[in-house]
Amino acid sequence: MASGEASASASASADRIRVVGAWAGALEVELGAWTVPMLRAEVARRAGDVEPDRVGLIFGGRVLKDDPAGVSLQQAGLKSNAKVLSTLASPDRGKALAAEAAAAAAEEEHSNKLVRLWDAAQALSQRHSDGSLLDENFNIALEDQSGQKVMFGSADDMKALKMALMLHQKAKVLIKKNMYKEALDVLMMSEEAFSLCDNKLIERVDNVPMLQLDIVWCYFMLRDVSRLEVAGARLNKARLGFELSHGKDSTRFRLLQAARHADLALYVRLELLEGVVAYYNGNTEKARGSLSSAQSKYMQLQVPDEAIAMLTDMGYDARASKRALKMTGYDIQSSVDLLCEEREKKIRRREQDIETQREIMEQRRYGKTPMNKAVDMQKLKGLTTIG
Repeated sequence: MASGEASASASASADRIRVVGAWAGALEVELGAWTVPMLRAEVARRAGDVEPDRVGLIFGGRVLKDDPAGVSLQQAGLKSNAKVLSTLASPDRGKALAAEAAAAAAEEEHSNKLVRLWDAAQALSQRHSDGSLLDENFNIALEDQSGQKVMFGSADDMKALKMALMLHQKAKVLIKKNMYKEALDVLMMSEEAFSLCDNKLIERVDNVPMLQLDIVWCYFMLRDVSRLEVAGARLNKARLGFELSHGKDSTRFRLLQAARHADLALYVRLELLEGVVAYYNGNTEKARGSLSSAQSKYMQLQVPDEAIAMLTDMGYDARASKRALKMTGYDIQSSVDLLCEEREKKIRRREQDIETQREIMEQRRYGKTPMNKAVDMQKLKGLTTIG
């Protein structure tokens, strides 16, 4: 008797909907409990056990989608005796639709991560010295080792990279203040922001390997021996990153920079940390080799005071003079040439930044498109030229 009552109760709570199209028939469902994916799976089963991704559902002139998750049929607008049109895509089309849906979901998750990371970065900034990050609208330009601007693939790439660079810069300030634990938190957030950038974009620059060095440096200054294994992995990643951006043994850097050497200080830090990690891992031979190489490079960084004085007497900044001498093997004429080149690049960069800022201000004057996107200035100029 109890079983009969339960059956009658279940029947009473079920609603009937009619499905037409690729599969036709009546289905008894619980509108308040069933979701669109459940309905899609049931129609797919009755249509011959096809892949649910191949089944399309249309109700009231709109396509029923699986998102947002957990929404019931009732919340989607279906009522008892509702008519649902079912369609069946070809296997290849079904895969294509699934791939498109996956790509759209990945893009949405990517954007959500950016928003969460930005909010977290702003919250974190309130706990430190100045309580602020750079302005979100701050304009940046990324250059490779030849001084050429690296073009951003998308607005999300630009936002992620901007965030990564701002966080890395803030971490450097904390490192200078010996706030290594706090710096490590910020560096981890910077690393996550870099991970949201297009790999092809960031492998041309050395910002990511420099970030790895700063992370391991914080491990070292915190004397955190529990992270020896991950420190070694990060240093390997840093060396690989420098090889990608500078070339093997800095050959690409020297080729692009007229036979000049990359900043040896980077490699001093890298090999010093590699030596420390190797020593604590019991690899004394590797530790000796890395530390000896680091010491040799460190000695090369020692610039004669007389050479610096000659350049400063010519009106050049002492710090810039020292860097130029290191990069040119202490050759005075080559150092002067380098300083002149860098001064000219700085002037050109400033002019380009002014022009970019002017274009941004002009673009803002036109507002947003119906899709909430910035106006494409190239297309606008093209239209104005044809009247």
